[in-house]
Amino acid sequence: MLKKYIGNKQFYKAALAIALPIMLQNGITNFVSMLDNIMIGRIGTTQMTGVAVANQLMFVFNLAIFGALSGAGIFGAQFHGKGDTEGVRNSFRFKLMIGAFLVAVGTLIFAFFGKDLINLYLLGDGTVEDAEASLTFGLEYMTIMVLTFLPFALCQSYSSTLRETGETVLPMTAGIVAVFVNLFFNWVLIYGMLGMPALGVRGAAIATAISRLVELLIVVIFTHARKAKYTFAAGLYKKIFIPVALFRSISLRGLPLLLNETLWSAGMAMLAQCYSVRSLDVMSAINITNTLFNVFSVGIFALSTTVGIIVGHALGAGDVEKARDTVRKMIFLVFVISIGVGAVYATFSTFFPLIYNTTDSVRSLASSFIIVGAVMMPMSALCHACYFTLRAGGKTFITFLFDSFFVWTLAVPLAFVLAHFTALPIVAVYACVVGLDIMKSVIGIILVKRGVWIHNIVNK
Repeated sequence: MLKKYIGNKQFYKAALAIALPIMLQNGITNFVSMLDNIMIGRIGTTQMTGVAVANQLMFVFNLAIFGALSGAGIFGAQFHGKGDTEGVRNSFRFKLMIGAFLVAVGTLIFAFFGKDLINLYLLGDGTVEDAEASLTFGLEYMTIMVLTFLPFALCQSYSSTLRETGETVLPMTAGIVAVFVNLFFNWVLIYGMLGMPALGVRGAAIATAISRLVELLIVVIFTHARKAKYTFAAGLYKKIFIPVALFRSISLRGLPLLLNETLWSAGMAMLAQCYSVRSLDVMSAINITNTLFNVFSVGIFALSTTVGIIVGHALGAGDVEKARDTVRKMIFLVFVISIGVGAVYATFSTFFPLIYNTTDSVRSLASSFIIVGAVMMPMSALCHACYFTLRAGGKTFITFLFDSFFVWTLAVPLAFVLAHFTALPIVAVYACVVGLDIMKSVIGIILVKRGVWIHNIVNK
């Protein structure tokens, strides 16, 4: 029975060849982001709260970019599996167009409504002085970070296309260099080292902007310098527009993904806002929790992403049985690994919050949130793996229902009601909402098993 779920050495070797570079890049990125977060957290609670709120809001933009590019990415992976290089180029061109549009929209929103959005998270119990200080720090950070939107969108367009064609080393290398650049300038600009002024949260934002520009330059320069290897780069900018039929196809399949990632991330932001009405401490505690969770979830996310890439190649080549076999074995692998990761994650709940220069109340809340996340990590892993499987076949409307529709119809209403109209402790509220992943993972397994994701979208 287990043989159906356990692959041979060659299977895991092929999967890890894709997953490990993604895992390494994301691992180093999230680890350095954790150090970045700790550096800000060492300054004080109000600085950490302001930056946490700003990052929660910008997370919506980042996921909107991810969703918009993912629609074209489904086509890119299947075009590559089919051997259609021009198809990969056109998929990339679509990414440039949608990315530029979202950068313009995101910049306008944060420029005109940034202050009002941050204030939504500063309504809980706490002093007026702390709320005003958090708002000031959040705005300082956000104003600079808006300048990173364009290089971020361009870099993600290149990196995602490289991964879809099986190249994971270059994006990984660029990402690793960028995070160390970010770490160095964090140290210099936050604390005022090497003769530079101590800029605090502004220094953290400037360091991020520099690192994103460095990452973009590395990816673009090496991609176009090696056109023989990265064949889609040859003649990439000879034309801007793509065939109308393909534009329509990508738009129709990509729109649900764009809406899904945007609404899902907005749902996560809304959940945080619901929790924050209890007290200002909650946002700081969630920030500490999410920072640690991001480091521990890199393996799960990388393997889930690998599912989508391998399955996309198999579907593009018309090999349905290989796609089914890959999904079954990869989801089982993700689930087993997540159990061990969750156990180790739980052990950090006792001492990780102590690193931050904050109150005992914030530390206690963070420890409890981490325990809840550790218990639910296997369910979260199943949800991730099922999502990328459903997305690989282009069934984007189903992924929309599975992901963001679920969040807005169940998770957000539950969090809102429990936080506003009950006396449940905030940790219990958090556990009830996170526990919905049990239901979501069951739905995901049923959809995957029924094969609703099996679809070749480039056979013409």
